[in-house]
Amino acid sequence: MSKKVVIIGGGVAGLSAGVYARKCGFDVTILESHSIPGGNCTSWKRGGYLFEGGMHWLTGSDRKQPLHKCWRYVGALDDSVDIHTSEPFIEYDHKGTPIRFYRDTDKTEKHWLELSPADEKAIRELCNNIRKVRNLAMPVFDLRGVKVTKKSRPSLSLLFSGLSAVLLMRKLTKSSRDEFINSFTHEGLRDLLRSSTTDKSGILPICFSMGIISSGDGGFPEGGSLPFAGRMADTFTGLGGKIRYKTRADRIIIENGKAVGVIAGDDRLSADAVIVTADTMAIDHLFDIPLKSDWLNEMRRMVVPTMCVLVSIGVNADLSKYPKSLVFKLNKPIAIADQTYEYLSVNNYASDPVYSPAGKTAMTVILDGDTYDYWKMAGEGGHYISEKQRVADEVIAALSAQMPEMEGRVEVSDVATPLTYERYCANWKGSWMTDMTPSTKMKSYPAVIDGLSGVYFAGHRMQPPGGLPVALITGRSAVQYLCRDTDTLFVSEE
Repeated sequence: MSKKVVIIGGGVAGLSAGVYARKCGFDVTILESHSIPGGNCTSWKRGGYLFEGGMHWLTGSDRKQPLHKCWRYVGALDDSVDIHTSEPFIEYDHKGTPIRFYRDTDKTEKHWLELSPADEKAIRELCNNIRKVRNLAMPVFDLRGVKVTKKSRPSLSLLFSGLSAVLLMRKLTKSSRDEFINSFTHEGLRDLLRSSTTDKSGILPICFSMGIISSGDGGFPEGGSLPFAGRMADTFTGLGGKIRYKTRADRIIIENGKAVGVIAGDDRLSADAVIVTADTMAIDHLFDIPLKSDWLNEMRRMVVPTMCVLVSIGVNADLSKYPKSLVFKLNKPIAIADQTYEYLSVNNYASDPVYSPAGKTAMTVILDGDTYDYWKMAGEGGHYISEKQRVADEVIAALSAQMPEMEGRVEVSDVATPLTYERYCANWKGSWMTDMTPSTKMKSYPAVIDGLSGVYFAGHRMQPPGGLPVALITGRSAVQYLCRDTDTLFVSEE
């Protein structure tokens, strides 16, 4: 009989682990507390509009990337899925003058030099830094000691790109965000860069993100999060896997140092192994005795949470003349707790019929920052709903000033706070990624804890900064650990 595996969590990491485990012959059941798959990779409907709450661009969408083979393996991508790579990638409105980050770095460089010849040195330095990591890709490694049908070997060029990236990181962390931004004299360029970076993360993320984008990767799969996760779930169930929705795992049963099952409500599911894909920062409730591990302690000490307030708006107007990703400076900043927002970054889905009826527009605005405690106090104080409405009203007013066609035509507004993400996804502080700061270590945490047999870990915390690619790869890695421990052949991607 095949060994029974219970996976806690039906997000991308859980679905990834489920597909890999089924293809390796395990009897797999996923427990998902929500009514749909995907976890943080999700969207929701309000008043005829669909609001994208998870995916904005995807690492591994390009066929040349090593990760693409994995996305196809788990069913997230296939030949029927169109990948959108809209230009420009970002447009900043500087007093009526558009300043653009193009996917093509050469085009960005030319555009910026025409805009501000005086900033030639700073412009060329930034664009050259982006080029240095353009060939960097997320490698796919095999665990030492696991038997595989086909070995995954990163190319020498990829290894050299990784070395170049490490050297660039060391260089960039030596200067502050303000030093970098102030090396530009053009006010609009400074504003665009300020709106695209944070004090905590500095300039690292923008260089690496634009490096991915400029390589031809970072496209947007047709339909976004819901069909993306749905294809993975269909692949898993098509292989004979089982998903139990609206089922929250309460406790992992440990006997003599080994996992033997999971308690979920009144049910007890027997298991030979358990893969935990829930947020590793918030899993103590699953164990009678708190977990102890050097790597887990390090993770919990080092994690700087990435969270946001997501404002979603449905407008009875066609706003397709505006760019897909628009940034502009506010006349009056918006404040949430101690966070002050001088800029709004807008995701405009007017050109995608999946998200709104014909002639209408769905938009989202992400307000980054740790406002978890503020929203928790608002809930306890009885003004959570009114405060969400206040934020929505201020965002709508700012957008209407920027896009006059919106005035008086907003049909739907919706505000998701960190408490929303915590409630639906059980994420620590509602955080869906880990901030990359100069002190963040680029590492992968092991999927196991010494002295605890049959329990494996996957998910976005296992490799900073997280995100969909990390969820995918750590689900794969957890199954490789399982295969190694059970002397099972791991069925690789072809």
